[in-house]
Amino acid sequence: MLSVAEIMTREPYTLGPDDTLADARRLMNAHHIRHIPVVSAERTIIGLVSHRDVLAASDSTLESHREDHAAVPLSAVMSTPVQTVDEHASLRGVALHLQQHRMGCLPVTRDGALIGIITDSDFVSIAIHLMEQLELVEPEESVVEADEDF
Repeated sequence: MLSVAEIMTREPYTLGPDDTLADARRLMNAHHIRHIPVVSAERTIIGLVSHRDVLAASDSTLESHREDHAAVPLSAVMSTPVQTVDEHASLRGVALHLQQHRMGCLPVTRDGALIGIITDSDFVSIAIHLMEQLELVEPEESVVEADEDF
């Protein structure tokens, strides 16, 4: 059985609660990511900021204070509490959880500290790999089936 630890992104990019929306936007753009765990100095996860959160904050009433917008702390817009997953959890269970709860990611913890993140994109990568493996196997199976018909 595959576990979360086998496909998660280790040591994800993080920010602190006093970092700003501008910091989150810069980090997301620079590294092409959509989720940023917000952590304490002890690496305990205290919130999560998604690309959607950043966009929503930009469109909210904060928009009327555009000059202050960049200085809005993440603590004001982050999602809390944050669901997390253990590194030894099964991939199937995590995939079902993400799908059923319409979530884009789950931070991965060990003894309460952030060690990784698993995202819906990780599962798309697995699906692509499995499809490639099937494509390699399918031609041989169709040849065997054709030979058996004769």
